[in-house]
Amino acid sequence: MSIVYKIQGKIVCYFGSWSVYRPGNGRFSIENIDPHLCTHLVYTFVGLKGSSIRVLDPWQDLPTNYGKDGFRRFNKLKLKNPALKTLVAIGGWNEGSRKYSIMASNPESRERFADNAVTFVKQWGFDGFDLDWEYPNQRGGKSQDVQNFVELLKVMRPKFDQEGLILSAAVAAAESSAAKSYEIVEISKYLDFINLMAYDFHGFWDHKTGHNAPLFAAPGDSEDLQKFTSEAAVNYWLSKGAPREKLILGVPTYGHSFTLKNPGNNGIGAATSGYGDPGPYTQSGGVLGYNEICEMQQYGGWNFFFDEERRVPWGYRGHQWISFDNIESIKAKAQFAKEKGLGGAMVWSVETDDFHGICRESYPLIKTLNVVLQS
Repeated sequence: MSIVYKIQGKIVCYFGSWSVYRPGNGRFSIENIDPHLCTHLVYTFVGLKGSSIRVLDPWQDLPTNYGKDGFRRFNKLKLKNPALKTLVAIGGWNEGSRKYSIMASNPESRERFADNAVTFVKQWGFDGFDLDWEYPNQRGGKSQDVQNFVELLKVMRPKFDQEGLILSAAVAAAESSAAKSYEIVEISKYLDFINLMAYDFHGFWDHKTGHNAPLFAAPGDSEDLQKFTSEAAVNYWLSKGAPREKLILGVPTYGHSFTLKNPGNNGIGAATSGYGDPGPYTQSGGVLGYNEICEMQQYGGWNFFFDEERRVPWGYRGHQWISFDNIESIKAKAQFAKEKGLGGAMVWSVETDDFHGICRESYPLIKTLNVVLQS
């Protein structure tokens, strides 16, 4: 029997639908989701074609042609927890920015898109829609995107209100990216909540080791480094006028891995030659799920540490180096979100927590969020 938590504030959990194709213990099914651990569940991703919503994986998402009917199975989780809200997210990194830039650039296509979004959400039984345009005025976008994103939300809001639907967005957290992409006061007016992607602050692209998602900076960190923390991101968004009750602090259930140039030089800021070895389930260089990392901890040979200043763990074995989040760091971030009076926490993503409970109980990271946010 699963514990039913009374959650103060939102716990928004993303589900990466491609995880159904992973091998072994990493293979995830919608039925693996515990519907009592999150207030909001977000199905990722659908795409964009012109002004229309495009289903990216018809076999997984739809019932036609002997498909797996993912949308409806996902929404059936509400039968187990009637308080649960479900959303579908459009966009993501792989979709890029350009087609969103084009769609948002004129009033007619904005209007068509808004109507199509409402129709899609209602057709498949979702409660809302999450915009994950990565990112306005970046990656093939243009400067007008910043205002056009506001105009898009302005058109969507009354249509969503009319149907009693939720409208949210996932946004770049760090100032260096957010300052290029968002008119923060304006987008905040039209969104029910804002999911701050407070992770991917550092990775193999830096050519040196660094934390994926540090909560705080350490004394002596450069001015640049100080801006790449969860605390700095939250403070930036608040300083630009985001209402704290709408800000949802993102926490990752995955880490970034690196290959060290010299295994003898293995601290923070050590030189790296590229991304770390792929994990057995996620099978992508430079990224490891917490479910993979906690299993690795059981193999031995790894040296793990907790950075008391930045409040996140890291570890190395030979040439391999990883930065990730664990129960202790998630606890610190949830506590921080509470102390800041934020609207809650967001998780990317359910399928890389230890959902099978192989290392200890199932969903240790998401359960930790629940415990802190409900106490």
